[in-house]
Amino acid sequence: MSRVLVLNATFEPLAVVSARRAVCLVLDQKVEMLHATDQAFRSERRSVAVPSVVRLSRYVNAPRARRRSPNRRAVFVRDRDSCQYCGARAETMDHVLPRSRGGLHTWDNVVAACRRCNAKKRDRLPAESGMRLSRRPAPPSAVTWVEIAAGGVPDVWTAYLRPQGDLRSA
Repeated sequence: MSRVLVLNATFEPLAVVSARRAVCLVLDQKVEMLHATDQAFRSERRSVAVPSVVRLSRYVNAPRARRRSPNRRAVFVRDRDSCQYCGARAETMDHVLPRSRGGLHTWDNVVAACRRCNAKKRDRLPAESGMRLSRRPAPPSAVTWVEIAAGGVPDVWTAYLRPQGDLRSA
């Protein structure tokens, strides 16, 4: 089943829902369809295109970002599956300030790393290992959470997600 991007009335990304849920929202006139796929839901008397992007008819005061602990999938999406030390394909997570030295498991202390760089750094600071981070770690943006929920970003969604500013647009 395909996934559908739901935007607030202000075009702010809110959620990712199933195609079935999006069609119900379209039929209830709670959303307007901005982009449709080439698929359709059919009944005896009606055919409804499956949306790819929908926008709420009314503004919803959505709760702001709640604190979530870092997890492997989110760190890899945030860091574009690349080692933050050398740029190679990431395979592990690394604590910039090692936990053995009092580093916490927080968004600003965890980065994606390749096995080679993680082994080279060991329980030292990047400077002590002669390494440098390509970018400073930070909590994922709302756009990154949308990408995590969807398992990827279709091309149609890009125009609605990238204006918010995100590490992945760099």
